[in-house]
Amino acid sequence: MEQYKQEFIQFMVESDVLKFGEFTLKSGRKSPFFMNAGGYVTGSQLKKLGEYYAKAIHDTYGDDFDVLFGPAYKGIPLSVVTAIAYSELYGKEVRYCSDRKEEKDHGADRGSFLGSKLKDGDRVIMIEDVTTSGKSMEETVPKVKSAADVEIVGLMVSLNRMEVGKGGEKCALDEVRDLYGFETSAIVTMEEVVEYLYNRPCNGRVVIDDTLKNAIDAYYEQYGAK
Repeated sequence: MEQYKQEFIQFMVESDVLKFGEFTLKSGRKSPFFMNAGGYVTGSQLKKLGEYYAKAIHDTYGDDFDVLFGPAYKGIPLSVVTAIAYSELYGKEVRYCSDRKEEKDHGADRGSFLGSKLKDGDRVIMIEDVTTSGKSMEETVPKVKSAADVEIVGLMVSLNRMEVGKGGEKCALDEVRDLYGFETSAIVTMEEVVEYLYNRPCNGRVVIDDTLKNAIDAYYEQYGAK
């Protein structure tokens, strides 16, 4: 496993963004883990987060893209901090763009988008926190495609939960890939998280012990993607 992935897993735990216990998800599923990207709130956390996204995007998609698009609301700061990090790490200027939930009808920046305007020929990478159902893409992809003649290169999320999406067979990232025809990826998968944290001290304690590992295994027996 790449060094930045190991560091990112520790970072999620240390930032109290990736939690373990018993949680009821929006889908109604009872999960032994929960990830809340809204937990990154300090300047140093956001700086690091942007760097991890930038490294994963560079590793997965290379440099041949123009715009980072972050769907409102959580995608807005993600696209901003990642654009900053990409410039600092790789010396490449990429633009950020996000959609508005409500169209702005006044001022010089009126319209449905924040940040850079999308232009014909732009190559776009979508950036999100975590995709469990793919629902946000249903709203976002048509907006992006209708704004200009752009190519969506791929989607990057922070964590692939690796559980079945709406179709009941494939994980949400695979459903998005098959539905829209662009690649999807994550900084880390839940499999990598478990592999790295199992019986390993983090912040002075073992995060995933045998009991929690059994609970996670049971969860994936029921909800894991095929």
